[in-house]
Amino acid sequence: MNFTMSPSEMPSLTGVHHTAFPTWRPKDTVEFYRDIMGLRIRHAISATGWGRSGGQPHPDFLHFFFEAGDASAIAFFYYVGTERRKEFTMLKGYLGLARHTAWNVETPQELEKFEKRFREAGVKVTEVVSHETLDSLYFVDPNGYNLEIACQTRPIEPVDIVDANLTLDAMIETFGNDNPQHKTMADMWRRKGELVQERFFDTV
Repeated sequence: MNFTMSPSEMPSLTGVHHTAFPTWRPKDTVEFYRDIMGLRIRHAISATGWGRSGGQPHPDFLHFFFEAGDASAIAFFYYVGTERRKEFTMLKGYLGLARHTAWNVETPQELEKFEKRFREAGVKVTEVVSHETLDSLYFVDPNGYNLEIACQTRPIEPVDIVDANLTLDAMIETFGNDNPQHKTMADMWRRKGELVQERFFDTV
């Protein structure tokens, strides 16, 4: 993939403004995020006759936002009078867990406070899970959406960034899209080792 922009011309992001999801449980959703998680309501839109010109309009809807820290938000759409559509299914198992929203807390003590609050409120929550540079709690909201609160256990160092770039380069070269040659993780690790050799040792 070729890009014609110079680094100075590239647009830049300043963070995530919001993520958004549909809900069919507006009351439970507000009570969960406002009253249990303690997120302040930021904004709410209510509209009728919405839709693209010439297209089928949306049902009447509300779009409401909760503050999630550092100027970010989590938002929901409630389409009035609609029923949960069969094709809108919540994936189970590892595929369902892969699609989630994660928030950050600064200290392990804050993570423990959330775990205690969730358990007192009857929210099903995991024990603290440690993995690489994060300690995390996992839980589910009233809509069935998977959520996480994470605490960074050590700073991301320059070597981590170098390693991540090497890993993704090896991933692209090994698997491409849909892994047409049925390569394995061992194949990817082998290619990553070759990239390390090429970039850091063969040039010495």
